[in-house]
Amino acid sequence: MINSLSILIPTYNNVCLELVKSLQAQAAALPDFEYEILVADDGSTDRLTIYENRKIRSLPYCRYIEREKNVGRAAIRNFLAEEALHPWLLFIDSNMQVIHPQYLTTYLQSEESDVIYGGYQIKRNDEKYQHNLRYIFECIGTQNADYKQRQANPYGDFHTSNFMVRQDIMLQYPLDERFITYGYEDVLWGKTLQENQIKILHIDNTLGYENFIGNMSFLYKTEESLRTLNQFKEELQGYSKVLDYALKMKRWHLYPFCQKLYPLLSLSIKARLTGNKPSIFWFNIYKLLYYIHLDRNI
Repeated sequence: MINSLSILIPTYNNVCLELVKSLQAQAAALPDFEYEILVADDGSTDRLTIYENRKIRSLPYCRYIEREKNVGRAAIRNFLAEEALHPWLLFIDSNMQVIHPQYLTTYLQSEESDVIYGGYQIKRNDEKYQHNLRYIFECIGTQNADYKQRQANPYGDFHTSNFMVRQDIMLQYPLDERFITYGYEDVLWGKTLQENQIKILHIDNTLGYENFIGNMSFLYKTEESLRTLNQFKEELQGYSKVLDYALKMKRWHLYPFCQKLYPLLSLSIKARLTGNKPSIFWFNIYKLLYYIHLDRNI
């Protein structure tokens, strides 16, 4: 059983005080267990959020580190790994919720592996979120909560939202800090682990997720991630369904046609996606057309 752990939480404009409290309570209840909880604020701009998160400093074995400049999702996690005191690291996104009373114990008693991913599950409320595109999208991704599905594709179904890793592995293979904008830094890290034969073990130890931003905001985040994908397309080939379908369009000589379709259809599809009846089918069509619209150099 692992007897010491650094719990690392990157955050940006998100209050995570309750998350830290729940983790600290579980850690404090474990006998002969050494721990720390480090929260690194990646240049948040919301003063009320910063004020609330500063209360973390009053909790035992907890630190709240304020960074003036936003360095991105990859660099802030690398920073936390370097700051950590213990040989095992547990990374948790600040918008997650602890939903299992034995969450930490499950990790500490799990089969040893270089990297262990616990997954996440959404809080279902179909009536409340029936018009929310992000919610509908997350409901389709059943593998996030099903560790057996994830283990069938261990490197492709990995996210940085809830995973434990040996510190020496994280320091030897840090996240790629060229990823400044949103998206795909975890995908490339999964590829790096696979190429270096570093095992990922998927277990049933989910965190809760209930952060369903509005449809327009989600669409903007999706477009940002697709711009990131386009920037790193050569390295991410084979690790993205969008790239796979784009390659098929190219092979079928449909790229020029799709590039002409985007300006004709984009506004009507966006109106559908941001309205009261968003469709995952049209969401996938929009992603592909938007990516091909970006990818004018192929």
